[in-house]
Formats: sequence, structure tokens, C-alpha cells
Amino acid sequence: MADIQLANLVKMESPQAVLDEAITVVARFSADTDPLAIRSAFDQTVSLYQGEWEHTKGCNTDYHDLKHVTDCFLAMARLFHGAGQTGISFSPRQVHQGLVAALLHDAGYLQNSEDDEGTGAKYTAYHVRRSMDFLQQHFAAFGLQENEIHASMAMIHCTDLNCDLASVPFPDKTTEQIGKMLATADILAQMADRIYLEKLLFLFYELDEARIQDYRDELDLMHQSKDFFIRMADRFESQLSSSNRFMVHHFKARWKIDADLYQQAIDNQRAYLTTILKAVGDDPRDRLRRSRIVEAVKNKYT
Repeated sequence: MADIQLANLVKMESPQAVLDEAITVVARFSADTDPLAIRSAFDQTVSLYQGEWEHTKGCNTDYHDLKHVTDCFLAMARLFHGAGQTGISFSPRQVHQGLVAALLHDAGYLQNSEDDEGTGAKYTAYHVRRSMDFLQQHFAAFGLQENEIHASMAMIHCTDLNCDLASVPFPDKTTEQIGKMLATADILAQMADRIYLEKLLFLFYELDEARIQDYRDELDLMHQSKDFFIRMADRFESQLSSSNRFMVHHFKARWKIDADLYQQAIDNQRAYLTTILKAVGDDPRDRLRRSRIVEAVKNKYT
């Protein structure tokens, strides 16, 4: 199994497969964490994103979608497991808080039922604050206790790329560590996704709707993404206490693979992006063929 790819371990397009793997992983490091409570929180999240909540619209953002949420959720479970392999322990309630925070970290993209203007992408600049507010309002539906709201909100706060984590009011050091792990899981889940490069095209239009004018067009975002790989590698080390180091311990214990498959996937994405951007006279989008996303973007936005 030494050369297996991350995407081949679990059927990531299936929320049920992701949940089952996460429950399996959690049982390996925290037998006292309630799997039924995790399943309930996960199912609530799926129903939320599918538009089954009375006062909230379903997800209508193509980059920050349900699959990203389930990807992040599993990455978080894996980081917990990997941390446990190094001797770090968390209480069952802290594990539950961290996993719920992963499930709700992008809930701020969801629109209220009466909001008929555009999509949830318009909330990009302050979606983290809205996600924290959503958790504060609906914590009980996800199995959180009232005295856990502050910690779970602080964890979500860490996913804000523009946030100086030194300014986050963590209630304790363990919450800070879990928050940094969640911020790490969020980045890893995005950049290791096998369709990450394709989904960058969707990301451009989310940012455009939010009037974040850092990129001229889809191609400019792709070119600037080369620097994003460097920035995130630095963020892991300088802001997030190198929490990504826990992944190799997870894969070794769970799959007997002595490698960080997330980092391998990210390295492959970066190498392929560099290759397609170097091709003179070619449109790099013509080399992005997974899940027919390029075609979907053309049909939706052009």
C-alpha cells in the first residue's frame, strides 16, 4: 500500500463512507466519545446543507460545498488520531467539540430562507463570524452543551485565514491546540482534494460575488495560487504549530503507510499546476478534466 493515493482510501463523494471512516478512526483513540452523538451531528449537517432546515437555505456555493465540509470533518478526525499516537490526549467532550466545529466551520456561507439575493458566496469576507454565530444559536442540535459554546466558537475562529491567532480568546490551551488542528484540517481538506485545481475556478466566482477583487479572472487566480501553496506551508509552521505533522502518525497507525498522504496530494497538485501554467500558448483549463468542472463553470458563468 506504499504508493496508494489519499483519494483511494475512502469514497470521499459519499458522506456515509466519510462518516463511517471517521467513526472508525475516533474509536481508535477515544473509545469513550459517543459515536451516536457524532453521527447525529453529522446527519444534522448533511440535512442542513441539503436545505432541509426550516429557516436556512441549502448550500449553493460550489467551492465551499458539503463535500468540503465532510472532507474537513474526516481530516479533523485523522488529526485527532495522529495527535493521540504522539501521546496527546483529549477528553471525549473535547473531541466532540472539535468535530462539530469542523462540521459547522463554513455554515456562515448558508443563507437564511428569506435571503433571495445572490448566493451565500456574498458572505465570504465574514463567513467565519457567521459560522460562529450559527453554532452559538444552534449548538444543542449538534450535541453541544451550553458551556462548550465558547470553546467551539474559538475553534471555528481559527479557520479565518486573516486572523492573528494570538488575538483569539481561547478558554484554555487544549482548545487552542484543537483550534489550530481545525484550521489545519480546513486547509488540508481543500488543497489535497483531488479536484482542488478544478474547483479553483468555482472559487474565483465566489470571490467575485463577494466583491473581493484580488484576481482579474480565473487564470489570474490559478497563477496566484502558486504563492498560496507557499503561504499555507508557512502558516502551518508559523501559526498552526505544525499540526499537520500528526497526519503521518495517523496513516502509519490506521493504514500502515509511513507517509503523509495529504502532503503528497498537495505536492502533486502544486507540481501539476506549475506544469499546466508553464505551457506556452495553451489554456491551462484545458488540462483540468476531473468531474467535468471546467464544463460546468463554462455553462454556469459564460
